[in-house]
Amino acid sequence: MTHATASAAADSWLGSGLGQAVLQAESELMTETLDDVFGWELLQLGLWGPRDSLLSGCRTRRRAVVAHERSPSADADIRARLSQLPIGNGAVDAVIIPHTLEFETDPFAVVREADRILAGEGHLIVMGFRPFSLWGFRSRAISHGYPPGLKRMLGARRVADWLELLGYDVGPIRNYLFAPPWGHSTPRPGVPSALLRRGWIKPWPAGAYLLKARKRIFTMTPIRPRIRERAQPIGGLVKPTTRTSS
Repeated sequence: MTHATASAAADSWLGSGLGQAVLQAESELMTETLDDVFGWELLQLGLWGPRDSLLSGCRTRRRAVVAHERSPSADADIRARLSQLPIGNGAVDAVIIPHTLEFETDPFAVVREADRILAGEGHLIVMGFRPFSLWGFRSRAISHGYPPGLKRMLGARRVADWLELLGYDVGPIRNYLFAPPWGHSTPRPGVPSALLRRGWIKPWPAGAYLLKARKRIFTMTPIRPRIRERAQPIGGLVKPTTRTSS
């Protein structure tokens, strides 16, 4: 399945009743997550639903969405290869990666590129489906993945290991999507999503996670040069001199 086909399949699924319920839950969760994220520029890598579906709670001065260069959607601000972004080093204050890694052939390359463009002390937020859940089991049982178009599911621990390797402080991981991957009616606007809370009647395991990390700044401690010590004669012998005694 090509990237354009996978993207179209995912967009179609997000328009279904279950897809809209998932998107509403993630929009609410992202609004909570962005409450302490400030700065000039926030960048979302990859489209997941309509352009502003996850960015309504954004508190930075500007925000932009980068779509894959082969994405058929017209909602993106920038189209580029996500592992080779036309953006300078340390140019943005926050990066959101909403299920994007699960559609990419080389997800670690996308994480490295996000790290390159992120400024020190910037926030990196990743959303993904949990492999060991009902969602993960259904995805492995279907040849084209579930939701449609997914290449793989990456566990939160694996993504956290990547970020720690790159020098990030990884915060607590928030699990959500407490519902099986079938059924569900279209959500009503303004009604809090039940997918963010574990139910008592049907205690389904969480199907997805949100990981929030912060890029550390490594300061260099200057080393003071030592005062040059006076050369000492070897073995206590007196240094020869050019002066002659009269």
